Amino acid sequence: MARIGAGKVAVLEGSGGDGGRPSGQAVVGLPVVVAGRGCGGSPVQGGDAGAVACDAAGALEGGGQPRTLPAAARSRTEARRRIMVSGADREEISRGIAEGVEGVVIAARIGRNPSVVSREIARHGGRERYRATRAARVAARARCRPKARKLDADPVLRAQVIARLRAGHSPDQVAGRLRHEHSGQHAERVADTVSHEAIYTWIYALPKGELARQGILLRSGRTRRRPRGRSSSPGARIVGMTSIDARPAEASDRAVPGAWEGDLVIGKAGRSAMATLVERTSRYTVPVALPAGRRDALTTCDALIAAVSGMPSQLVKTLTWDQGSEMAGHAAFSLATAVDVYFAHPHSPWERGTNENTNGLLRQYFPKGTEITDDQAYLDLVARELNNRPRRILGYRTPAEVFTDLLASSIASTG
Repeated sequence: MARIGAGKVAVLEGSGGDGGRPSGQAVVGLPVVVAGRGCGGSPVQGGDAGAVACDAAGALEGGGQPRTLPAAARSRTEARRRIMVSGADREEISRGIAEGVEGVVIAARIGRNPSVVSREIARHGGRERYRATRAARVAARARCRPKARKLDADPVLRAQVIARLRAGHSPDQVAGRLRHEHSGQHAERVADTVSHEAIYTWIYALPKGELARQGILLRSGRTRRRPRGRSSSPGARIVGMTSIDARPAEASDRAVPGAWEGDLVIGKAGRSAMATLVERTSRYTVPVALPAGRRDALTTCDALIAAVSGMPSQLVKTLTWDQGSEMAGHAAFSLATAVDVYFAHPHSPWERGTNENTNGLLRQYFPKGTEITDDQAYLDLVARELNNRPRRILGYRTPAEVFTDLLASSIASTG
């Protein structure tokens, strides 16, 4: 007899029907639950997903007798069972490693894809250190839920991460630098490293306001830059400029150090500014103070000459700028420094992508809408901090490390 419960589920009992309705047929529009006797009275939900008997291989139909799943449903069920590597699989993998056979052969023995075997071995210490019992123990521990966040469970690692975040490093830079510093250690020393995803997860789980109390400020998540204002009048052109198209190929592909990019960073209401210089190979950054925030051509030229004159000449060969009128004195700059100046095409910031990205980093210290100091000593402190941040593009080395190595190589080659 059909019963309609509070949850509006049609329940069909026994092997017979109800008023001529065949067993297993529900009231139209209601889900079916069959109380079958073939499975000790355990309810089994209708449909392909519910076609499961006591042995998880059949469903009840007719008089409560188990039927076999369709081939497609059986294959899906079997695939779900085969997701995890079993203890028997791990024993066979261990034996195969001891015999010295290839991973493809081991995979064929246990009926697995070779990539599954490869990842299993790599995840648990490689061929030299793989042990079936230890791999099973680690895997079982990893499956436990709920799982404590790594930074919550490790106060030493958490202190390291917080210190680096306070220094202005991004989560990716923190994670990459830790891997770089422990790259010579065994994979088992995972306690010394953490992924950037784990750092973000920990950060987002902090109570509201805790990030600021920890003294941590993350970069803006904005995906594109707003156009910067310029002091030049619309349509103003620079006399005698050389296009970026004429820049030497070695400067364009970063094959030879000494190619720099430059720009202005403007402060609140255009009342203050600084010039920025970035070396393309090492990403080494030099912010240049502009007295009283003046950004006319003469002031900018004098400030850049003073900055470049203090650099090693081997590593200052070209400078690429946009077409802002502050660089109208490029001829005098080149004459004083022997540095060739090239100009990007109008409205093409990607042609100076290194400098644009670096200006974004500097905005962490000088957010838009704030005044920019003309104290060169303070700008030097900012540059020192920025140049000691690890960068992914440099293999998590710092710009200062790369720049120093480039200088040493240049001196050695000329000496």
